[in-house]
Amino acid sequence: MSPPDIHQVLLKAERLGAWYGAAQILFDVGLEVRRGEVVALMGRNGAGKSTTLKTLIGLVPKRRGQIEFMGHDLSRAEPHQCARAGLGFVPEDRRIFTDLTVLENLEVGKQPERQWPGGGAAPVWTPAQLFKLFPNLGEMPNRPGGQMSGGEQQMLTVARTLMGNPYLVLLDEPSEGVAPVIVEQMAHMILALKAQGVSILLSEQNMHFAELVSDRAYVLEKGQIRFAGSMTELAANEEVRRAYLSV
Repeated sequence: MSPPDIHQVLLKAERLGAWYGAAQILFDVGLEVRRGEVVALMGRNGAGKSTTLKTLIGLVPKRRGQIEFMGHDLSRAEPHQCARAGLGFVPEDRRIFTDLTVLENLEVGKQPERQWPGGGAAPVWTPAQLFKLFPNLGEMPNRPGGQMSGGEQQMLTVARTLMGNPYLVLLDEPSEGVAPVIVEQMAHMILALKAQGVSILLSEQNMHFAELVSDRAYVLEKGQIRFAGSMTELAANEEVRRAYLSV
């Protein structure tokens, strides 16, 4: 079997604009994510990180620009069309079904197996595999979502998204508001997904967390890209970090 083309661009966005009512949030945002890489979208609160992810997945009705994913034009696509194309989304507010059990939540996210355009199976996820990735969930398969901690719900949201067998996952603020031990598990999870061939675009404020898992980074400020480069370059660029990331 031939090795994956790590230079293959899965997601490319150009000149993205987004509005909430009359307020413009994004201004000509451009980014790309290649196969098998983790890309961090960084910035302070209100910089436009979550809006960028929501625009990519079709949750912002008033938008413009080009979004190409796996050969599909998603510029005007609805969220369910993006999901069917293999673009996964893990929202910051989790949105699990609190009355459903862990297993039932996972079943809701299930989609058929996928193949890479050039042949070869894309990553496939089952509850058994996900319980290895998230041992906490494996200990409570029949627990209702509403009776889980915030960190456990975060894991369940990621696991439910993976049941859709996505090529690429949009991960919104995975380290926000959860215990340090959960943050550590999230980092291990992201690296494990990358090893399986899943690409990830994550919005993040935590520089340490982003450094642990990311290959490249974009920095947003007031809805505009202010930096694009490798994670190593960002870590070494104190001027950019002070201007756009420090609190």
